[in-house]
Amino acid sequence: MASKRNNAERTVSRRGFVTKGAVAAAVAAGAEAAASTTERHDSNIKLPSEVPASLAEDSKPPDFPMTGAQIFAKACKAEGLAALFCAPGNYVVINAIASEGIPSYGGRTEGMMCAAADGFARVTGEVVAASGTEGPGFTNMIMNIAAANSARSPLLVLASNMTVGLEDTEHGIQRVYQQPTTEGMKKYGKRLINPERVHEYAGYAFRQLKTGVPRPVHLDFPGEVARQRFDSAEDLRFFYDKSKYRTESRPHPSPKEIAKAASMLAKAERPIIVASAGVFYSKAWEALKAVAEKADIAVVESGPSRGHFGDEHPLSANAAPDALLSADLVVLVGQYCMPNIGEYSFDPDAAYIRIDPDAADIGRNLPIDLGIVSCEKAALEALAEALPMKKRPAWRDELAAARAAFEAENDEHYKLGLKYSAQAGCVHPAVIAAEIENLLYKGDIPKEQTTVVSGGYGVGRYTRRRLRAFRPGQICNGAYQYGAIGPDVGYTVGAGAAVQQGTGPQAPYKGAPVLAVTGDAGFAYSGMEMETLSKYRIPTIMVVYNNNAWGVWRSGASGGRSETARAQHMYLFQENLRYEKIGEALGARGEYVTKAEDLGPALARSYKAAADERLSTVVNCQAIKEFWSARDYPPGLLQKVEPGCMAYYH
Repeated sequence: MASKRNNAERTVSRRGFVTKGAVAAAVAAGAEAAASTTERHDSNIKLPSEVPASLAEDSKPPDFPMTGAQIFAKACKAEGLAALFCAPGNYVVINAIASEGIPSYGGRTEGMMCAAADGFARVTGEVVAASGTEGPGFTNMIMNIAAANSARSPLLVLASNMTVGLEDTEHGIQRVYQQPTTEGMKKYGKRLINPERVHEYAGYAFRQLKTGVPRPVHLDFPGEVARQRFDSAEDLRFFYDKSKYRTESRPHPSPKEIAKAASMLAKAERPIIVASAGVFYSKAWEALKAVAEKADIAVVESGPSRGHFGDEHPLSANAAPDALLSADLVVLVGQYCMPNIGEYSFDPDAAYIRIDPDAADIGRNLPIDLGIVSCEKAALEALAEALPMKKRPAWRDELAAARAAFEAENDEHYKLGLKYSAQAGCVHPAVIAAEIENLLYKGDIPKEQTTVVSGGYGVGRYTRRRLRAFRPGQICNGAYQYGAIGPDVGYTVGAGAAVQQGTGPQAPYKGAPVLAVTGDAGFAYSGMEMETLSKYRIPTIMVVYNNNAWGVWRSGASGGRSETARAQHMYLFQENLRYEKIGEALGARGEYVTKAEDLGPALARSYKAAADERLSTVVNCQAIKEFWSARDYPPGLLQKVEPGCMAYYH
């Protein structure tokens, strides 16, 4: 069972969270905090006065004469670009975008700010931009461009490039032609070499970003294009309003295919819908709910975000892994990253329907019995009309039993975690998972409020089991598909910025804190972005699982795989490192937790500091590497089940 400590310890006071009625006050308090230059944490860390001053500046959109960068920025504004994340570089373009009034954030590395842009898209579904300078800055972004591609994020990648006039010279040693670098990890790319067509190619970019299946779009700007001066619209080619270069129309399903799908669903005994990214991007969550409830169809989520079908719903199979094998008909809706045969935990004899806007992808990896080319929302709305009413009490009962069994297993893990924590004198991951659940969903904080970035490797095998989503975009699945190492703090910058702005489905929770989970190996990749969270007063509880090693540390041990103990040193860190001190040195708070009973109060203090003072905290949870040993501390490193709340890759 979950911890029984008293309510005052387990929850945060009412002042510690943001309700809908307190949104304006919270945002105002954040602005006031950002304007303060008082010293914090008994240090000399303070926010330069220029930060709040520049954030308070009114946007100054230019009119002709304009540069190529300003023309492009104006197109971004007209298209509703939700935010820009960057590190200094590509100066002319990023300054023009900021001047248009598009929310813009500057961080420590191009790579992690690219991850931030991806995290923003994953919890909002909106088009977002990341920018880098040519050479090292751009190449620093590659891992996270690839991760965004695997997540099918609508990410606009912007990068400067040397001038065309200096092509093939050694000037700056930054002469790389960028487009081949992102080949295979983008939907569309273009080096803009004709200044007069800059608005036209903005249209190309947004047409790709806002239609069909989203993926990154990569544009790079040679100096001649970014700095070219235009005295009037007559100097530009294809200078048209967005209504002239793209359409809002979406494909709709044929009545014949909908009728066949409805017939297949009516005949099935245990049908299930896999609701993935396309459901979120098309904002089809109400249509999905209508279909599920009309005919008692189970729903399990997949994809880079969760919450488009709430975990509390009796038809949810997100936390019912034992029921997946019983499904006899699987409807894949908006499943852009397709699993291979056997990667999803369904019966090999199950039939499949796939709904997707891209006909060319239907049938890839997994044979299907019916393919429907359609916008996900349109197809689900049509299905809701065509489906006959049907009750499946046996299926509902099986789902309920599977959820109960899953929660009972989690409680057993928690009991073992308390035992192992006491034995080892540190904090087991099962305790971390339970205490996060207690804080977010079992106290006074509204369970729908807190957006979570779910990261980490081994610790994620425990925390994902207890993380719950009750509304769209509540969980950002950090490790989705590509498995990029360590961008979790970067994702948190983006997800946190989305909540602070109140963008898309985050609007009702504007100003609320966010919580993130990462590992000690992952924190090394993106931990410097704690400074970015602190600079912008994005209130975050960053939980770091510190087990002194890479999650695969046994690979170098005798008896691991085929390697000998001679290799083991490469997998280990110094023990008991103080990651929370890094947070403190970057303007955040720090909590170092070495006992299971201290974690709940530490999380409560951290949430309160986030809600009341807009301060971020690094909660350094000390563990040991041996917790992944099934022999010494069973069950050790937990297995995953795809899809659902335990999923990593699909």
